[in-house]
Amino acid sequence: MTKKNQTLGEFIIENQSSFKYSSGELSKLINAIRLAAKVVNHEVNKAGLVDILGDAGDTNVQGEEQKKLDVFANEKFISTLKNREIVCGIASEEEDSFIAINSNDNKHQNKYVVLIDPLDGSSNVDVNVSVGTIFSIYRRVTPVGTPVTLADFLQPGNKQVAAGYVVYGTSTMLVYTTGDGVNGFTLNPALGTFYLSHPNMQFPETGKIYSVNEGNYVHFLQGVKDYIKYCQQEEGDRPYTSRYIGSLVSDFHRNMIKGGIYMYPKSSVTESGKLRLLYECNPMAFIAEQANGLAVGGKSRIMDIEPTELHQRVPFFCGSRKMVEKLQECLDKYH
Repeated sequence: MTKKNQTLGEFIIENQSSFKYSSGELSKLINAIRLAAKVVNHEVNKAGLVDILGDAGDTNVQGEEQKKLDVFANEKFISTLKNREIVCGIASEEEDSFIAINSNDNKHQNKYVVLIDPLDGSSNVDVNVSVGTIFSIYRRVTPVGTPVTLADFLQPGNKQVAAGYVVYGTSTMLVYTTGDGVNGFTLNPALGTFYLSHPNMQFPETGKIYSVNEGNYVHFLQGVKDYIKYCQQEEGDRPYTSRYIGSLVSDFHRNMIKGGIYMYPKSSVTESGKLRLLYECNPMAFIAEQANGLAVGGKSRIMDIEPTELHQRVPFFCGSRKMVEKLQECLDKYH
């Protein structure tokens, strides 16, 4: 039974038996992510005092300018997972390709791969707005004892065994699921310990917040435009409130607690959408569904999409169940 103020370490041990692959490896993996998150949190919180703000002078595989803190977070998560020797492969939004890991003790014997967005919303760091880390965990599909291949990473979201995010804000929280509900842990910075603060997190059935970059309105599909107009109409509990931070983790986290919908549709400018299926959409969809929410990419459930490439982009809509269902109605009129 979950108890508030339980430490994350205690929670992992106590609930390990509810995970169908209860071997202890996943627990070690979550612990490694917790450790790296604490280090990144420390850097995020002192970013204004040290030379870690601004651009790193390079671009990632997406062609986006990398921020110094992006690079730091990427290196820290990769090195922590490598040093713990508990994963056989890592894929990062900041890397061109996946990284195969051959443990010194067990050659290619580890069973899990991790896909990670080390610092989501990093363009907000310079202006002191919340950012986050998103992670997704799968069991490998290639034989144990062999090097990982691209197939281990190109799995649909419904094959995830765990997913979560860390939000670095006014307080730092780690939220994750292993397919048995969603729980949130808040970092006590004085002790360096995460405590269970939000047990059994759930999206309200509906909400009053819609999160979308309305500056791109003119480029959206008509179904999305119709839904935005619906949100703005004065009727019943509407108009809804528009809230958009520009950091997926922060927008998602607020909407899960207060009730709302997050939208990043495809448009005439970004015809495939902008968010990455493997690093952002799948893990957030897994959390949303485990928290009584929904996540779709248009007609299809996000977690049923078969990935075709490591850095694939897709449209993304997720949040409170009734709000996503209404959006789906608007989209279905045209497609």
